[in-house]
Amino acid sequence: MTYTFLLLITDLTLLIPIFFLIAIVYSAAGFGGGSSYLAVLALCSIDFIEIRMIALLCNITVTIGSVILFYRHGILSLKKIIPLIILSVPLAYIGGKFPIQEKAFFIILGTALFFAGLLMLLQKPPSSTKKLHPFSSGMIGGGIGFLSGIVGIGGGIFLSPILHLIRWDKPKIIAATTATFIFINSLAGLSGQLVLHGFSPPLKLLVCLLVAVFLGGLIGSKFSIKILSPRWVKKITGILILVVAIRLLYKYLIIQPL
Repeated sequence: MTYTFLLLITDLTLLIPIFFLIAIVYSAAGFGGGSSYLAVLALCSIDFIEIRMIALLCNITVTIGSVILFYRHGILSLKKIIPLIILSVPLAYIGGKFPIQEKAFFIILGTALFFAGLLMLLQKPPSSTKKLHPFSSGMIGGGIGFLSGIVGIGGGIFLSPILHLIRWDKPKIIAATTATFIFINSLAGLSGQLVLHGFSPPLKLLVCLLVAVFLGGLIGSKFSIKILSPRWVKKITGILILVVAIRLLYKYLIIQPL
């Protein structure tokens, strides 16, 4: 991949504030923002494989700050997270090495996310939470980990609506769990892709983006912990999922029909 000097400067000027804002909004719901990083980077002259790796690195950078903040405020429950990640980590690694035909997959993904986001916005606040069996947690985490590794995201966009819909726990605990899940699975997925493809990113661009998303992620996580009510965390999550779903369906059904 080659960059002219002018193109690199233009990218830095535009992408830094965009990624910063994405990190703020997504981290408030416990997300890393991987799906939106992919969408924005797809507008640049960057190879698809490198786009996925850059998105995963941004996910890791955003969520590591979020995980630390959630843990310090006592919102993070490692006991509940372990069953979700025990299969997701190896399967995310395998998924990262798995070749992908993107069009059909993204159409299915966009449809599933659309209905998940819609249900989250329409669902009434639960009066109680439901305990999920560790085996069921493992199956959910493993399936999401594999899909996440294939696509190049951390999996929070899949995990969060499922946990909300089954009333797994309070919205802020789900946000903390989602952030941890994204962090761990992004590391595993990135490892798989590095083994398969190697990595030679535009370093100046990458460093600037990582700094921007780290700062944005800290701001968004503090909003989630100190300012936003659980109801609004859930609403933000549902809206973000709907936006991603509509964008995917528009791109792959209208702009690039089968």
